[in-house]
Parts: sequence; C-alpha cells; structure tokens
Amino acid sequence: MKVLGLIAGGIILFIASLLVAGANPVTAVSQLITGSVGSASAVSGTIREMTPLLILGVSVFLALKAGLFNIGAEGQFVIGSCFSAATMLAIGGPLGVVVGVLIGAIAGGLWALPAGYVKAFRNGHEVITTIMLNNIAINLTKWLASGPFKGEKAVSASTATLPIQSQLTPLIKVGQFELPQAVVVGILLTLGVGYWLSKTTSGYELRAVGANPTAAEFAGVKTKQVTVKAMFLSGAIAGIAGALQIAQFEHRFYDGSSIGYGFDALGVALLAGGNAFGLFASSFIFGALNKGGTSLMGLGIDKGITTMVLAIVIIIFAAVKYRQKGGQHD
Repeated sequence: MKVLGLIAGGIILFIASLLVAGANPVTAVSQLITGSVGSASAVSGTIREMTPLLILGVSVFLALKAGLFNIGAEGQFVIGSCFSAATMLAIGGPLGVVVGVLIGAIAGGLWALPAGYVKAFRNGHEVITTIMLNNIAINLTKWLASGPFKGEKAVSASTATLPIQSQLTPLIKVGQFELPQAVVVGILLTLGVGYWLSKTTSGYELRAVGANPTAAEFAGVKTKQVTVKAMFLSGAIAGIAGALQIAQFEHRFYDGSSIGYGFDALGVALLAGGNAFGLFASSFIFGALNKGGTSLMGLGIDKGITTMVLAIVIIIFAAVKYRQKGGQHD
C-alpha cells in the first residue's frame, strides 16, 4: 500500500506541475506520447536519444557492479568524442571511423584511470575525482576544439572541428524510420557485458569486489587491480559512446556537444536494477522522455518537466526494489 501511495503521489505531483504551467494534463500527456512514439519519425528520434544513453548506461552499470559510482561518464564521453573526431578528420574514410572509435575508447578509459588508481591505492572517493575530471575534460576539449583540433578551414571564432566526411549511415531506413548502426553497437555491448559479468571468472571477480571487497580479498581476488580495471573499462565504454555520437549523429565535435548524457546515464543504470538487460527498457524510457519533452515546448511547457517525471519513476522503482528486499512490509 505504501508503494501504491507513492505512485499516486507521483502522479498527483506531475498533474499539479502541468496545471501550474497552465497546460491541460491530458493534452500534455498525449503530446508527450505522440512526440516520442507517435510516428516513424518520432520513434527514430527516440532511438537517437536512447543510443548514447544505452551505451553510457552500460558504462555506469559496469562500474556500479564493481562498487564504483562513475559520475565521470560525462567527461569520458566528451573526451572520447573530441579525440575520435580529430582521428576521423585525420584519417578519413571507413578506416577513420573504425580507428576513431578505438581512439575514443582508449581516451575515455585513460581519462577514467586516475579515479580508479586513487580509489584503489589511496581510498579516495571516486565521486569526487570523477566530478573534478569532468570539469577538466569539458574545458580541455573546449580548448582543443577552438585550437589544435579545429582545422585550418574552420571559422576562427568557432569552438568546433570541421565536419567529418566519413560517417555512419543508418543500418535500416524505411520512409521516416531510421535504425542507426550505433544503437546496434549499444545492444551488442549490453549483451556482451551482461554475459561477461554473469558467465566469466573475471566478471565474477568484479561483482565480488563490488559486493564485498574485504571478502573478495580474503578469497584471493586482487581487489585493487579489479577496481582499476573496472574504472578503465567503464571509461572506455563511455568513450565509445562519445565516438559513435560523432560518427553517427553529430558529424563534428563542438563545445557543448553533450547535453548531459553522461549524468543521465547514472539514472539509466540505476533504473535497470541489477540486470544488464534492464538497460534496454530504462534507456528507452529516458530517450522517449527526452524526445517527447521537446514536443511539449510547443504547448508552452518547459522540457525540464520530463526530468521530474524521470525522478518520480526512479524513486518509485527504488521503493519497489527496497520493499522486495524486505526493507519494508505492508
């Protein structure tokens, strides 16, 4: 009953917010649904929003399994985007895309390494170090995009690279519906990480460190090395997300090319619960609300209201999970 009350309270809060904004709740909800899944074009837009969230969700999910809160996925995403864009410009062609994604993964992983080392060998909290690395990444890539990586033909005042000619095209395109190759990569990464965590020895060691590092140490697991490896892998996957965002959607790197995907990824991973395959549903929900939220602006409703919806969903989900684990009983 308490969970039902929480759900009812969340719905009432959402409706009240719409009324305060001067909108008809029925019209707003209808517009939200139509704008996200109401047409082939809307579904394509939702998948586009979902793609980086899915891959970044895998990144954060892996770190969470190791007992790490990788708040730095945003910075790793940005670093991966920037260095992959420079690589694609330098090499060009399909090879440039492949090498660019590889460089993006390496850049993202290396950017996460300091946080992993500080956590493993100095017991410094990864939330602090990754937040600090986010700020450095944003300012560093802004400088690179306005200088060394900009290109001679770029506008002098811009903070963006030249457009990338070698791009990923949609895997499927039927009418207004497009299925990007990047989302297929995201699906494969999710399946691969899910299998690795549940079916391999190294995946078990990572989960053991996340569950109880002291017990894992006594069992012979090299917890420090596992912690560093987990943070590197998490950063590498975030870097892949950034590289694919450039190759598939943005086609150039520019200051502000991420709209906070890395931060949203924490919610995606938490909403997925303990199951990697739950990332499909959670990233789709986030993507649909991001896409549908844009259409709400036509009704004079701030897109930010979708953030409140996501917060309510996560709180309700957390309450349900807590109850299932025996934390509360009706």
